[in-house]
Amino acid sequence: MTLAIVLAAGTPAAGLTTATGEPLADRLAAQLRKAGADEVRFVAGLDELAALADTATGPLLVTGTDLVAHTAVLRHLATSPVGPTVALVLTDPPVPGRTAVREERGQVVDAGAVDALDGDATGVFGGALRVGVSDLPTLAAAARAAAVGVLPIATPLGPAGEVAPFGPTEAGPAGRLAPAAAGGPGSAVDRLVAGLAALGTLIFAQRVRLLVAHRVDDAAGLAAAEAAVTAVDEDRAELRLAVKEKDDFFSTYFVSTWSPYVVRLAARLRLTPTGVTVISVLFALAAAVLFGVGGRLALVSGAVLLYLGFVLDCVDGQLARYTRHFSAWGGWLDTMADRAKEYLVYAGLGFGVSHAGLGNGWALAIAAMTLQTVRHMTDTWYGVLHDEAARRPRSATGATGGIGDRLNAASTRVQADTGSLSYWLKRTVVFPIGERWALIALTVALFNPLVSLIAVLVWGVLAFAYTGALRTLRARWMWVPVLDTVDATLHRDDGPLARRLPVVRRMGPLTLAVIAALGAAVLLVAALLGDAPDGLRWTVPVALLVLLVGGLGAGAAHNGPLDWLVPAALRAAEYLFAIAVGVVGGAPGWLIFGYVFVLTVHHYDLTARLEKRQAAPPLHSATLGWEGRSVLLALAAIAGIVSIGMATLGTYLLVVFVVSVVLAWFVRPARSARASAAPVGGVAPH
Repeated sequence: MTLAIVLAAGTPAAGLTTATGEPLADRLAAQLRKAGADEVRFVAGLDELAALADTATGPLLVTGTDLVAHTAVLRHLATSPVGPTVALVLTDPPVPGRTAVREERGQVVDAGAVDALDGDATGVFGGALRVGVSDLPTLAAAARAAAVGVLPIATPLGPAGEVAPFGPTEAGPAGRLAPAAAGGPGSAVDRLVAGLAALGTLIFAQRVRLLVAHRVDDAAGLAAAEAAVTAVDEDRAELRLAVKEKDDFFSTYFVSTWSPYVVRLAARLRLTPTGVTVISVLFALAAAVLFGVGGRLALVSGAVLLYLGFVLDCVDGQLARYTRHFSAWGGWLDTMADRAKEYLVYAGLGFGVSHAGLGNGWALAIAAMTLQTVRHMTDTWYGVLHDEAARRPRSATGATGGIGDRLNAASTRVQADTGSLSYWLKRTVVFPIGERWALIALTVALFNPLVSLIAVLVWGVLAFAYTGALRTLRARWMWVPVLDTVDATLHRDDGPLARRLPVVRRMGPLTLAVIAALGAAVLLVAALLGDAPDGLRWTVPVALLVLLVGGLGAGAAHNGPLDWLVPAALRAAEYLFAIAVGVVGGAPGWLIFGYVFVLTVHHYDLTARLEKRQAAPPLHSATLGWEGRSVLLALAAIAGIVSIGMATLGTYLLVVFVVSVVLAWFVRPARSARASAAPVGGVAPH
């Protein structure tokens, strides 16, 4: 249940009426109901708001009485999928008594009076916010502090980013209190959002684009804002807003120019975003089959289907934004489907190369899948690092200038120069998914699957080298230990053996993980270059011992400037070891591909849950950990049954994954729904 609160305290616009004679506050309440609020309450003061926050069981929508906006603006705020707590941010000129904000990577990292932000303000608070259930206690604390004329002060971070103990002026779990600065935000809702930010609440910014939202103080401002709202076609603007504001070159110019028409058609046909995702998977699967069949007509047809599948891949997200149908399940499924489609296409290309006698297509497909997965792991954790750095005070990130500072400033300038040549080069050189699918479609239609896989590998390696070098320099400058902010054991994918190994702290977890990956790479190179790979069977235990070196860092602190690379290094180590064991044991290429594919599905599940803020998979412990799976493969190699071992273990992991998905997304939510519907006595109604 979503409760909307119209907070009238300290708002000069409380008595304004619209052109139709309706009080502005009443119209705002009606808009909140249309935006999805189950109940709307008018609240006179912050103490009353705090009491409501104490007892609320769902998210709260909080607004002042001075907001004039399209209903869609409030609906977008109420349904925003970016985070539990979201604030409306406008580009209006700052006004005394209004809260200014500073944003980084879509997060409100500071809020207060304009002069308090030292010229770093990027916008002004729009007078409305949605507060998630997890942040309601902080909302209550901020409201009570603001009600007595003080602003909470966030507890300072310790040297490793941890929260320091409260001092003698502590005010409890919410933080410390200080008198409100002179000239600070005046209205209740402004003081409220400033207090939330001061307490370190993760607040995401919702910018208003194409639609209209303004805060007004008098009748003239109200009339101007109403005229601006009337001048915009709300539905047409929402359709355009369904397209990402900043997308990659191919998506922007070859998909989004016409995909909104498909979005509108899909909405009229009552298709769901999940349904569109399933259709896009079928298109990609059909393309993969045609790539495997070979022949010019099949290759060209497959290229067309691949392009249309990518269009639908964009449409599912655009449809979700247009209809405001978001769900954690849909977001997770979209992430997993994207990777499954791409790797199915690699499989089709690999089979096509081998089927046509052009070479070892499966080896190229395995290389492309491994490279792309390791790249994605670095992408995920670098994004986490950047988000965490944005939330920390600048002094806590170790920013001392130098090359990292200059690179960060240069990147910011390029990203701000939207549409320039440097902007598009930066977005294209990293080889995003649209460019990958476009390259595959063009090369396979004009040439053959061999050229396509080689092109993907070459561009992928160059992109990995480029992004890896720049990110390493910038990460050393930021020095943010992101793996210390999450369950490192989960995201390392450690099993029971790694957790029981002794801890080596002197070398650091990243060095140990890299040694593990290098050991697996040496075994793979020896197997590929040797005339009789089976003769290397007894070297597998040695390679396994080197691999297990990566487990010696499992219990160490992951607080180095580059330890965000540990998950990617461990993924590389496990994949390379599995491929090497498969080659040594004479397993067919398709089986090695299938086994590594199952591993990637498991690891993408972990990263998707991290991005969607979901808990660990229900059966995660049953996946044995990266070291446990590697030990079983090594035993299979020693016994001379690599193909049997790989097929059995891969099937087992796939079954565990499917059961885990069913438990996480269907069984547990159903049980929670039944439990919440049961009366106090615990017996559900018939």
